[in-house]
Amino acid sequence: MTVSLDGHPWPSSGSRRTSRQSDLFDRLVEIFLREGFAHFTLADLAARLRCSKSSLYALAHSKEQLAVAVVVHFFRTAAAEVERRVTGVTDPGARVGTYLAAVAEELKPASEAFRRDLAAFPPARDVYELNTRIAAARIRTLVAEGVADGAFRDVHASFVGHVATLAMVAIQQGEVAVVTGLSDADAYAELAKLLLHGIVQDTGTDAAGRPGQTANGLSG
Repeated sequence: MTVSLDGHPWPSSGSRRTSRQSDLFDRLVEIFLREGFAHFTLADLAARLRCSKSSLYALAHSKEQLAVAVVVHFFRTAAAEVERRVTGVTDPGARVGTYLAAVAEELKPASEAFRRDLAAFPPARDVYELNTRIAAARIRTLVAEGVADGAFRDVHASFVGHVATLAMVAIQQGEVAVVTGLSDADAYAELAKLLLHGIVQDTGTDAAGRPGQTANGLSG
């Protein structure tokens, strides 16, 4: 999630922020995730944060730009946390499971109001779409690595990655929520189970010939 499709990292403006500005972004993320953002004015947000409007104008030149900046901050922070959780996980199945579980965990605080406002505001929706494409590319890489290592069944890594991409895009575009009623976080958790049941090698069968446990601990 932290690396774009062309290999370049997310654009980072955080290094130029003061600690006060970073704190304001973190608090704005909390408010947006819980309540959405479309109905707020800059005056509303300044009152909620107990800061001046000029402090918000230092973050962005308009409410619309501020909304995009906060959404970028949310996804960039989430991306860093997902990659932190994957770091050090060596088992290929566990890496895929950890990655998707971490994505689900990071999306869990997003309320229906936030998801609705995100879908209705194209610049913010584009940020989510970019993040989804980056995450899908990461999954394709993890699956290919697992196949190459022999930890996954001899599946066509590009096909599995493409199927995962289609599912992730459908989640991002709201299609999965409409059909299933699942939140984005829950949909990612289900995708993790589906992928791991399908690609992780069985370790064998028990005495009764039943499937044994997969490398990630799920039944095969």
